[in-house]
Amino acid sequence: MISAGDFRKGVTFEIKGEPFVILDFQHVKPGKGAAFVRTKYKSLLSGATREEAFNPSEKFKKAHIETKQMEYLYNDGEFYYFMDSETYDQVPLTFEQVEEAIVYLKENDNATLKFFDGKVFSVEAPNFVELEITEADPGVKGDTASNVTKKATVETGAVINVPLFVNVGDKVKIDTRTGEYLSRV
Repeated sequence: MISAGDFRKGVTFEIKGEPFVILDFQHVKPGKGAAFVRTKYKSLLSGATREEAFNPSEKFKKAHIETKQMEYLYNDGEFYYFMDSETYDQVPLTFEQVEEAIVYLKENDNATLKFFDGKVFSVEAPNFVELEITEADPGVKGDTASNVTKKATVETGAVINVPLFVNVGDKVKIDTRTGEYLSRV
């Protein structure tokens, strides 16, 4: 159990069986009345954020979040399969569960899966990936203004902005948290 007085950024807790993470908190001691903890927290399942004040002595169950590195195996058209490299257990996930990460994952790439009560609620691609450009518009000759970019599609289907000098067949490094081009490889 964790009390509201022990809340810190990143602490996970449960309310009515749903896991939440603390985004921001503030211990408030007004001149009159009892102290309270003003909290901003986010649901790990739905992503919704709430702000609420708690009595510092209120107790909550600590949410145990399990994090595993798993290998993306393949997509059979309906499910995306990930394998635990230690136990060789396979986990089938729907597109809705993997949609943000899958655009940066190739088969046999590792991803971070987060579990609550044995169910996957988050799939994260590595922070940086190297992918090959499969489609790109040709650069316009004479367009030398600074920071000019064009749209390009990488081998996983993600569309990113790249500089004019990047061509089809080039390997590029991408920051998956922002979807930004970083460099050619």
